[in-house]
Amino acid sequence: MRILLWHVHGGWTDAFVRGQHEYLLPVTPEGGPWGLGRAGRNWPDSVRDIPLNKLSDAEVDAVILQRPEEVGAVAKLMHRRPGRDVAAFYLEHNTPKPDAVNTLHPLADQREIPIVHVTHFNRLFWDNGRARTTVIDHGIPDPGPLYTGDQDSLGAMINEPLRRWRITGTDLLPDFAGVAPLELFGIDGAGVQEKLGLPAGRLTWKGDLPTADVHKQLAANRAYIHTARWTSLGLSLLEAMFLAMPVVVVAATEAGRAVPPEAGVVSNDLGELTAAAGRFIADPDLAADCGRAARSVALEKYGLEQFLHRWDLMLGQ
Repeated sequence: MRILLWHVHGGWTDAFVRGQHEYLLPVTPEGGPWGLGRAGRNWPDSVRDIPLNKLSDAEVDAVILQRPEEVGAVAKLMHRRPGRDVAAFYLEHNTPKPDAVNTLHPLADQREIPIVHVTHFNRLFWDNGRARTTVIDHGIPDPGPLYTGDQDSLGAMINEPLRRWRITGTDLLPDFAGVAPLELFGIDGAGVQEKLGLPAGRLTWKGDLPTADVHKQLAANRAYIHTARWTSLGLSLLEAMFLAMPVVVVAATEAGRAVPPEAGVVSNDLGELTAAAGRFIADPDLAADCGRAARSVALEKYGLEQFLHRWDLMLGQ
């Protein structure tokens, strides 16, 4: 199949484009949210940039929509109505906002375009109206069991920790930095240590590094800390589990379903979470045992092969 999708969520796209199809990503000279294209990603040759102004000539079998505006954009640019003139699926990455349970999904009042949620939590909490819905869990290209845990430190991955703040649990980081030094990876984190009022050496923002470098450096930390309050199940958490890291996780959204007790600690009691982080720092063998369990679960539930298979079934409807 020839599938059109915008490069909106890099982590999810990284998994999706490793299937057996041809993937067309709109591109513009200025890039940006409507024309990012491949953006230099190390993706298969089956992933091709297509100029945004050439979409009307494109032969496309299906469209993956990820933003409400894309429904109208496809109709305008391709002269085909999604769900009627071309097969379309709406991929919902996010938790409902602003209201947790009363927010009507933008595609709730139609039947032509199925809504594909990335977590069961999202499907349950969005008001999907009369739209057809399903869940296809995330899939992760396996980075391998890179965990060493050599450092007596904790690791976290948060994009835009200053802007997103309580959503991503940035305000909770000082509690963990009080247990052990904390390494933070992700985009736009400059100045987060100062904003949190932490002394030098307690939190180090490592920057937005290439994925392979993030995995290698993150895996040297003794445990992974996941503080998100209101996001879909973070790919960063799943990546840490694939790396064979033990995890300490705020019990929000899909976390309770994704992380079993043997893989770490999931709780809304901040004292329990910081105590668990302290145990992992003090006991490398315990940390390694939990990390192996985390990797085993991640491979079973979030492996790339089953992710792509479920999407193939969906696309074949």
